[in-house]
Amino acid sequence: MTYCVGILVEDGLVMIADTRTNAGLDDISTFRKLHLFEVPGERVMALASAGNLSVTQSVVTMLAEGVEDPETGTRETLYEAPTMFRAAQLIGRAIRRVRAIEREGFEAAQLRFEVSFLFGGQIGDGPMRLYMIYSAGNFIACTQDAPFLQIGEHKYGKPILDRAVTFRTEIYDALKVGLISIDSTMRSNLGVGLPVDLVVVRRGTARTEVVHRIEAGEPYFHDLRERWSAALRAAHRAIPRPPYGPPSSS
Repeated sequence: MTYCVGILVEDGLVMIADTRTNAGLDDISTFRKLHLFEVPGERVMALASAGNLSVTQSVVTMLAEGVEDPETGTRETLYEAPTMFRAAQLIGRAIRRVRAIEREGFEAAQLRFEVSFLFGGQIGDGPMRLYMIYSAGNFIACTQDAPFLQIGEHKYGKPILDRAVTFRTEIYDALKVGLISIDSTMRSNLGVGLPVDLVVVRRGTARTEVVHRIEAGEPYFHDLRERWSAALRAAHRAIPRPPYGPPSSS
């Protein structure tokens, strides 16, 4: 299991991904799921993955080495895509290509082809975009009305995003809320865990502003977890009890 979140606000883009993979209680490992494709000042793209690890690694490798165009026979990488939309289409082609290569083996083993990606960034002076790309290779775009997208074990971290993030949210406030979303998921699902990778990209710069890995015991993340827990307890105590009990005796 995994949890990845992308938040696209007026100031720019935040991408966060955990690193835990789980093939059973006795087979838990750490793999990077947030990948960067960057030429500073020219393009910056972040790709977060969820699903079958062998499939996601194959797709990421194919995107770095080149996806063959069936019409021209040429290979195209994310570094050559002219727009974010074309780059998202390229990822979809890579997913379908890996599916075609691996279909026979997956069917023989009765395995489901499960993969999804969050893909965000900016190419040149083109618009900054954030996409969710599905296992069929199709995708949707993030909008100002819904300025975040999630993949993996998303249900535990969604309520805080729904309540606290808008398109006008300052970018480091968006990062803070995204980390609270990660923490909420980690507390409710052992299949999501540290280390956590994060990227911050400011709109119009075409370069990463922050690339960071949160390891176990990091002071800020520990403080964030404790403060959020305390804030929830305080909010609970501050809300009046429901008036639904039996009437008080005179």
